[in-house]
Amino acid sequence: MNKSSFFIIGQHAVIEALKNPKRKVLRVFLTEESRKNLHRKSPKKNLLDDVKVYFKTKKELDKYSNKENLLHQGYVAEIEHFEKPTLREFIKTKKDLTFVCLDGVTDPRNIGSLIRSAASFKIDGIIIKERNFPNESKLMFKAASGAMEYANIFEVSNINSTLKNLKDKNFWVYGFDGKGEKNFTEVEWKGNNILLFGSEGSGMHEHTSKYADFLVKIKIDKKIESLNISNSAAIVFHHLDYVKKRVDYLINN
Repeated sequence: MNKSSFFIIGQHAVIEALKNPKRKVLRVFLTEESRKNLHRKSPKKNLLDDVKVYFKTKKELDKYSNKENLLHQGYVAEIEHFEKPTLREFIKTKKDLTFVCLDGVTDPRNIGSLIRSAASFKIDGIIIKERNFPNESKLMFKAASGAMEYANIFEVSNINSTLKNLKDKNFWVYGFDGKGEKNFTEVEWKGNNILLFGSEGSGMHEHTSKYADFLVKIKIDKKIESLNISNSAAIVFHHLDYVKKRVDYLINN
């Protein structure tokens, strides 16, 4: 596992990292105002125990975010990566899983926003090519708004072989494409499913789309060509969460 340290910025990203017992936080840089705010958000537990804390002015903290043109909100932390289960380990004892697989999606802001939505609607994991995953990006951590601490992210060396292996383990692959055969809301969404999204510009790679069992679309107004990848994913995640809750309600009532 990569034990290198890196910096993250932003209130939610830093606070959730401090809350995560698996995450090693080496140093925290705060303004006086952000320190007070941190205490208000966690009055019963001192999140700064066993962490080196440095108090800085807003201007002093600007150097950590100027390059990316981001707002640090008075919160900067130096953290390490933490151990996560492999995809193979994760699926061993679980069923009715829903994964999102990103094919050629590389923008840190889009990936971070998608991770935030995935965690919000209890998507079981995100599969992404290791080479495309900006795992130390301040922008991604900030866009994820703390969800990096809770999302299951599986970095793989090859998307196509991963899809093939999961299909062999009874996963259905749904490729999202504007030319899809039917609206994704018409799918029953049972069993193990993979939601395959391509990049906003070029969509899924042709050789990857061949692994999709079905091509589905998000029905939008014809005047609009497409949706941002993170917006598209959030719409799908919300619908699947609604379907699952409705099924659970019908079973238990």
